Amino acid sequence: WMQMLALPGTTARGYEPKRVRLRLFAVAGRLVRGGRRVRLRLASRWPWARDILTALDRLQALSAPP
Repeated sequence: WMQMLALPGTTARGYEPKRVRLRLFAVAGRLVRGGRRVRLRLASRWPWARDILTALDRLQALSAPP
């Protein structure tokens, strides 16, 4: 469901589960705290970093269930 909601109109929407794990969930990242917030910093050279950031933005924009 994550692929259908977060990645419409991209090639990542049709990925098999193994490819999703390899490309989207295996990215090197670091949790950084600062200013009373926790942020996820992703490696900028990772080829699929933009897809991950787009998916996270779209998932956050969805309304929460009642």
